[in-house]
Amino acid sequence: MIEHYFLIKHLHITAATLSLALFALRAWWSVRESPWLQRRWVKVLPHINDTLLLALGVLLMVMLRMWPHQHPWLAAKLIALLVYIGLGTLAIKRGRSPAVRGGAAIAAMAAFVYMLGAALQKSPLSWLAVA
Repeated sequence: MIEHYFLIKHLHITAATLSLALFALRAWWSVRESPWLQRRWVKVLPHINDTLLLALGVLLMVMLRMWPHQHPWLAAKLIALLVYIGLGTLAIKRGRSPAVRGGAAIAAMAAFVYMLGAALQKSPLSWLAVA
């Protein structure tokens, strides 16, 4: 399994990139109250991709035997993922106004950027960590 590490890691990165792109598009449509948000593929594709993203992340964690209680950056990344999901639902579905949805979308993207920094820096300080 470890021989497939780089493939799985790159698939995880690709799924994360696609996840952010799809989120940004859906959030934009939500703020604009676009009918595109109601299309079937828009409702299905992001969930398929995000499920793949999560499965690949768990697979990497198991393959590398990296557990959140042993690696603070990983625990921070998982907590930020929950924040991202919560803000994402507010940005796309639950926000009562375009302004609320837009603010939640920006905050969700900030959480995503934090997760990226935590992963790259291997620190819960994310981008503020001294490399």
